[in-house]
Amino acid sequence: MRVMVVTGGIGSGKSFVCRILNERYGYPVYEADAKVKELYVSKPALLDAIEAALGMSVREADGKFSPRMLAAAIFSDRGALENVETLVFPALKEDFAAFLVLHSDKEYVVFESATVLEKRQFDGFGDVTVLVDAPFEVRLERAVARDGMPREKVLERMTNQRLMNELSEGGKDSRIDYVIVNDGMAAEVGKKVAEMLEKLSKQKC
Repeated sequence: MRVMVVTGGIGSGKSFVCRILNERYGYPVYEADAKVKELYVSKPALLDAIEAALGMSVREADGKFSPRMLAAAIFSDRGALENVETLVFPALKEDFAAFLVLHSDKEYVVFESATVLEKRQFDGFGDVTVLVDAPFEVRLERAVARDGMPREKVLERMTNQRLMNELSEGGKDSRIDYVIVNDGMAAEVGKKVAEMLEKLSKQKC
């Protein structure tokens, strides 16, 4: 079994590629960004530690975790963000390790994350790293249509993904093993995924 990291900027279509890998090839997909939100709820001690690190509550009046409050606390405060990540990422890796045990019979297990390449805690993580990419404007329009957010808000979020933007503009990163450009029809993306898997299979031989 090998870990395939799939990453890409907002609106790149990485989730679509992961869906192909899961539905067509049977590879289990661990959605890291979504799983983090689950951990805040399933691990009360983690949330307690985060609140202690931030020096504030990130829960609503009824005691439930508030993604909105946490986002507001860390969005423009890099120190606060790093403090939270120091607590969250070990918990995430532990949860993923359990996921691997459940799917140890598979050729690949997919780890989907938008930010994995930007986080030093994940240096050297995974066996194969795949970047899903598309032109900036294409990504922007997709994200606006998908999330129903104002264009300015989506643009602000995208601008913060500096590494993804650099890669979209032709930048190189030696950690990336394969790039899938998702700027066309769904059938074309499916072909590109098939070509990638064939190439990776030959490399293993």
